[in-house]
Amino acid sequence: MSAAPARRDPPFSSRRIGAMVLRYAFLVRGSWPRIVEMAYWPTVQMVLWGFITLFLIGHSSFIAQAFGVLISGVLLWDVLFRGQLGVSMSFFEEMWSRNLGHLFVSPLRPYEMLVSLMVVSLIRTLIGLIPASLLALMFFGFSLYSLGVPLIGFFFNLIVMGWSIGFAVSGLVLRVGLGAESMAWAAIFAIAPICGIYYPVAVLPDWLQSVAFFLPASHVFEGMRAILVDGAFRSDLMINAILLNIAYLGVGMAAFLAFFRSARSSGVILQVGE
Repeated sequence: MSAAPARRDPPFSSRRIGAMVLRYAFLVRGSWPRIVEMAYWPTVQMVLWGFITLFLIGHSSFIAQAFGVLISGVLLWDVLFRGQLGVSMSFFEEMWSRNLGHLFVSPLRPYEMLVSLMVVSLIRTLIGLIPASLLALMFFGFSLYSLGVPLIGFFFNLIVMGWSIGFAVSGLVLRVGLGAESMAWAAIFAIAPICGIYYPVAVLPDWLQSVAFFLPASHVFEGMRAILVDGAFRSDLMINAILLNIAYLGVGMAAFLAFFRSARSSGVILQVGE
């Protein structure tokens, strides 16, 4: 009597990705501080910079020309920041709870986990951004959505860059241990001064302008200012950001998968935890 053929798992399963997204949804739903935290910091930053802008409006002709420059910069910067933390912190949750070993004895593939982390990060970022953008309209009469259709491109370019950094940082922490988890904050804030969030890249020294050229975020913020100050959409800046992000996302995912393979072969996955 011949044995029944072994059942092969599909190489890519939307059901497994959906199950991971549902797991993270239950994790957040069961903790109200996590829900509050998603909207808290974007809102606090928006209110703070909004009132600073109100003060500066009488002291700066540049701000008088484009009232929304600082508020837009704050809100769009938070997309990059939250996109990166949405990936990193969701992954760290698994490490802190010593759950990685349990996940990867299941049929879950590493790249399926990456997709689920991107979905969760997108949801978390929208939860933080939408309330803050609506309050900006209520408090200061400025709508982020006045950027029009380019806002969609700005949003996705920033969140993809955040994902890329988050994947690389998560892989590094997986490989070397939770002692490196501060990189999740250090990496993103290290590039903030070079991205030209609140000022044009032209104010940077020449050598830093060269570095800024290779950051998708700097093209996004330059494009944002072009719309708000000059009323012009810079398609060249958008294309530059997209091309750079394709490379960044590929490198970030490849780095995570390489670190993951290294950690699995050395048995680190079963040992990580608080």
